[in-house]
Amino acid sequence: MQRHVIVTGGSKGLGAGLVAGLLQDGYAVSTCSRSSSEFIERMRGSATFGARFHWSACDIGDADDVERFMSGALEIAGADGLYGVINNAAIARAGVLASFPNVESERILRVNLLGAIQVARSASAALLRQERSGRLINISSIIGSRGYSGLAAYSASKAGLDGLTRALARELGSRQITVNSVSPGYLATEMSATLSDAQLVQITNRTPMGRLATTDDVLAVVRFLLSDAAGMVTGQVIQVDGGISC
Repeated sequence: MQRHVIVTGGSKGLGAGLVAGLLQDGYAVSTCSRSSSEFIERMRGSATFGARFHWSACDIGDADDVERFMSGALEIAGADGLYGVINNAAIARAGVLASFPNVESERILRVNLLGAIQVARSASAALLRQERSGRLINISSIIGSRGYSGLAAYSASKAGLDGLTRALARELGSRQITVNSVSPGYLATEMSATLSDAQLVQITNRTPMGRLATTDDVLAVVRFLLSDAAGMVTGQVIQVDGGISC
């Protein structure tokens, strides 16, 4: 039986790294994003991975769009069914809350938290119907547990995601479905590319490991949580931040 995993927000950055790594591991992967990308088109045309890869446009946070995407992914999974879901889709905007537009806060919460709840709801229902074990992984952030100036809405969205993890772990544990958060620090991806050199140096200097986390660092933890070896790990927020939050 081939294990099928859904990864939201897989067009670039961390999401693309997770998709590529899981395809290399032999999983079938369905992903979505608001629009296609060079990475998506490369995977769709790949002689090695194309048969195990599916992409669909989806506006995470729009309940109808999420339901359409999840229904399509479950249909593709077919008789093998769904094995895992990685809630990765997220957006970030910086600004002091006193002057931060309400519309931006609402958008961040809609994509990062409400969208993740919508995906988790659909995935939970599918896994419960299948009556087999499964994995739900939420990509959180240390900003959700520590808070950073200028990122109040983003921090709130990620803190909510960790709360979702703990609650769902209790709801689904008796059915052998694990739910965990992976909480990276600053990653060397497009999201950190907006930081100045001085900011990057400051973050690196405060990190005991002396560098930013990479996609491979996060992928290693995701691989473990998807594996059979992680069958008793649930309800956890696992930080991948080089020690900056210790």
